[in-house]
Amino acid sequence: MTLSIGWLPGVAYLYLLIFSRVGTMLMLMPAFGNGVIPARMRLSLALLLSLVFYPLVSQKLPAEPDGILGAVAIMGHEIAVGLILGGIARMILSAAQTAGAAIAYQMGLSVAQTADPSQEGVQGAIVGNFIGMLGVALIFAMDLHHLVLAAIYQSYTLYPPQMPLMFGDAAKLAIEVAAKSFLVGVQLASPFIVFGMIFYLGLGLLSKLMPQLQVFFIAMPAGIGIGFLLLMLLLGVMMSWYITHVQTMLTMLTG
Repeated sequence: MTLSIGWLPGVAYLYLLIFSRVGTMLMLMPAFGNGVIPARMRLSLALLLSLVFYPLVSQKLPAEPDGILGAVAIMGHEIAVGLILGGIARMILSAAQTAGAAIAYQMGLSVAQTADPSQEGVQGAIVGNFIGMLGVALIFAMDLHHLVLAAIYQSYTLYPPQMPLMFGDAAKLAIEVAAKSFLVGVQLASPFIVFGMIFYLGLGLLSKLMPQLQVFFIAMPAGIGIGFLLLMLLLGVMMSWYITHVQTMLTMLTG
């Protein structure tokens, strides 16, 4: 009785092909690609998910090519697909940073910036970082990370490895997601924008009436206090709107 291991190269090739796309997408996807998650944990999760997806998508993958250059070309294609789809999915979370920047500016906290936990080496408004981290926590709490996994799986149906890179469709989708995320960010910050317009208009009129008094300097603590009060009152509604946006965008990515 002889034990054949001739099937190992084919299995290893398919597994690496799956890992090329899954690992790249997982590096950029919302929640799973967050910078606060250690790199080793993300790598382990990508390896495990590739193993889980193997029996589900291996039949959709092309056969092993004859030469090493063909295999490298197909893996490069899969990495490019992962970068495109993962990058588009990452734009969904930009609504939090847009809203946070607008809110911080209206509250007078635009210079109060800290390291963005979701993006290593990037500074962001402290309000935006708070909203972003709270949004990631809610994604896991409301089981929306299942949509992230579904989007990765559905990508093999929508964009199979044999299909040429979809630069036109990707550009159109990226513009749509970026525009929608910017719109949602402005909508989240709209109460603070209205407050800022009224508050600073009043301060401007008061400054004209009392030019000797440093009105804007004196009223700065009041603006910050009222801003935090509004944030406390509206945070629940804001995060509900934000999570609805994330769910809608992830559902669109799943086809």
